[in-house]
Amino acid sequence: MKNFRRELMVFLRTVIGRAYPRLIGLQRERSWLFFEIFLPLLGTAAFVYIYRALGAKPEFTGFVVLGGAMTAYWMNVLWSMATQFYWEKETGNLALYLIAPTSRMAILLGMAFGGMVATTVRALAVLILGSLVFRVTFTVSNWGALLLVFFFTLVALYGLGMIFASAFLLYGREAWHMANLLQEPVFLLSGFYFPIKSLGFWISAGASLIPITLGLDAMRQLLYPQAGWGFLDVGIETTILAVLSVVFLIAAHRMLLWLENVARREGRLTVRGQ
Repeated sequence: MKNFRRELMVFLRTVIGRAYPRLIGLQRERSWLFFEIFLPLLGTAAFVYIYRALGAKPEFTGFVVLGGAMTAYWMNVLWSMATQFYWEKETGNLALYLIAPTSRMAILLGMAFGGMVATTVRALAVLILGSLVFRVTFTVSNWGALLLVFFFTLVALYGLGMIFASAFLLYGREAWHMANLLQEPVFLLSGFYFPIKSLGFWISAGASLIPITLGLDAMRQLLYPQAGWGFLDVGIETTILAVLSVVFLIAAHRMLLWLENVARREGRLTVRGQ
C-alpha cells in the first residue's frame, strides 16, 4: 500500500511538473498570444466572407468560428505533443526522461494537461472575438452533453498526440515532414470550416478516426440543433469518442513501453539509427 501511494505521488508530481512550463509560458511569452489568437482569426474571416458572399445560412458563420477555435487544439497536439520527444532528443534532454524514476506516461500526461489549459485560453479568445466581430450567436440545447463531447474530444485528441510523440521519435528527422504532412489534410477531413457530412458517408466515416472530426460535428449539432447538417446522432458520436479515448490512451502506453524496450535493447531511439 505504501509503495502504491509513493508511486501515485511520483506520478502526480510528474504530471504537475511537466504541465507547469506550459502553464507558466502563458505569462512569459505574451507575444505568442498575438500569433495564436489574431492570426487564426484571419483564416476564419476568409471562410466567413466566402460563405456570406455565397449567401449561405447564418449558422455557417458559427460553424466556421467554432472550427477556427478548435484548430488551436489540433495545432497544439501536432506541434507541441507529437514532435515533443523528437525535439527533446535533438536538444539532448530525452535521455533524462528515460532514466528518470517516473512513468513516461506521466510525462506525456503532464504535457497534455498543460497544453489543454494553455490552448483552451487561446481557443476561448478566438471563439469570443470571432463571435463579437461576426455577430455569431450560439444556442446551447444541452450543456451537459456539450461539455461531455468536448471532454472526450480532448482526451481522444491528446491520446492520439501521445501516440504520435512516440511514432515521430522513431522516424527521427522525418518527424518535421510528417507534422507538415498531417497539418492541411486534417483541416480538410475534420471539417474545420464546413460540415463533415458534405464529404459523403464513407469519407466522413474514415475521417472519424480523427477525434476532432466527430467532436466538431457533435458540438455543432448541440449549438445549432435545427441546422440539420449532423453526420451521426450526438449520442453515437459521443460513444465513439469515448471508445477512441480509451483505445488511444492504451495504444500510447503500449507505444511508450515499446519505445523504452528499443532504447534499452538496441541502444538507440530511432528505427533508422538517427
